[in-house]
Parts: sequence; C-alpha cells; structure tokens
Amino acid sequence: MKIAIGGDHAGFTYKQEISTLLTSLGHEVTDFGPFSDASVDYPDFAHPVALAVEKKDCELGILICGSGNGVAITANKHQGIRAALCWLNELGALARQHNNANVLCLPARFISLELAKQITTTFIQTAFEGGRHENRVNKIAC
Repeated sequence: MKIAIGGDHAGFTYKQEISTLLTSLGHEVTDFGPFSDASVDYPDFAHPVALAVEKKDCELGILICGSGNGVAITANKHQGIRAALCWLNELGALARQHNNANVLCLPARFISLELAKQITTTFIQTAFEGGRHENRVNKIAC
C-alpha cells in the first residue's frame, strides 16, 4: 500500500519511527516532511499529505503533530479527506470501520510511541465496513 506521511517538529521522531515500521511491513511510504525537529508550520506538511490522498497518489495518509488537532483541521479542509484524530487503538479501528477515514492524525505529545505504532498498524489493517455506514459517509462532503 502507498502511504503518505508528514507532520511537524513535535511529530518528527514519531514520523521517522512510524515510517520505518510501515516500510518493514512492506508498504511504500512517501515522506512529505519535516526532515528535522526544527520548528515548522504544520500546514506546510499536512496539505501535501492530504493532497496525495485526495488525488489518489497514496491510499492513506498519516499526520503527526503535538496535539494532532492542527494537522487534522488542515487535512479536513480538503474535499474527499476524512482525517481522524486518534489517541486510542479502538478509535483507529472505528475511524476506518465506521467513517472510512483515509488520514490518521496522531498526538505525539499525548501518546507513547508504542501506542502510536499500534494505532497506525490497526488503522492501515482495518477495512471500511460499508453497509449502514456508507450512507453516512456519503453525506460528509460539502
């Protein structure tokens, strides 16, 4: 699977570790940065990730910043993006199963690296259930 990843300085270390995890699982990762922990503006990295998913250059996206809120808000400005802020493994599963989320947003300052990896793995391995959820998801876009 092709996965886009990005974030900000607060998410840099997690981004590096999660990219390595995804590669080890056989996924193709496109890293949109940042490429150091120097202070940056998260929209500069969230927009390219969202655009890659929106254009279907990548199947899913992962965004990581301090709270996860900034990258989620930014990504959700794109039509066709359903970015979900997840801080529990169960939320990662439900975001895919019920909301057909295509961008996972992680709060690096509030969850451990191990939990971030677990949520990521669950998110990418979980399928959309469709059915009763399909109609709801189809009503999301403006």
